[in-house]
Amino acid sequence: MDDLRVTEIFYSLQGESRTVGWPTVFVRLTGCPLRCVYCDTSYAFSGGERQSLEQILDTVAGYAPRFVCVTGGEPLAQKGCQTLLIQLADAGYEVSLETSGAMDVSGIDPRISKVMDLKTPSSEEARRNLYGNLAFLTANDQIKFVIMDDADYQWSVEQLRQHRLAERCEVLFSPAVGYQDATELADKILNDRLPVRFQMQLHKLLWGDAHGR
Repeated sequence: MDDLRVTEIFYSLQGESRTVGWPTVFVRLTGCPLRCVYCDTSYAFSGGERQSLEQILDTVAGYAPRFVCVTGGEPLAQKGCQTLLIQLADAGYEVSLETSGAMDVSGIDPRISKVMDLKTPSSEEARRNLYGNLAFLTANDQIKFVIMDDADYQWSVEQLRQHRLAERCEVLFSPAVGYQDATELADKILNDRLPVRFQMQLHKLLWGDAHGR
């Protein structure tokens, strides 16, 4: 049976995306090929513990959740991730996948809600974006822009319009903590009448940078 390197599995409130506020089990897989400037999960770049799919599923079941989020690092960097997603969906959970725009999402089970982060220029990883992924986004998915400054904002608006993203899926604009003032970003979204959802990270408002919450 496939196994995966896991940094942590924990139960908390979803801090982002469409299910923000819902109690959720998070399966954080280890490893990421990107090094974004604003990354807040660098502790998941290495280490972790090898676990079988059965072990992971048993741990998740112990929380009796409705929602499960597979995150990282970059979860799709491990080849067993798609099998895990399928088995979680087969078990009846509402499953989301947090992934960068740098990994191929074409083969993801349609039951999975993809939350795809398209990297902005200030992340220093925008060159890694696979724009072909946009064709595989549906109304069940979301695309996220983490914005560090006005240049990122203008670039994100251009992507929104050029690719008609709001017609494909839900679009999220999020301020990078410590870089972009949240109120300033909210005002820009309102002034420009953008068809996007402004989001802040609820878990950080509640628990700061504590891991596993």
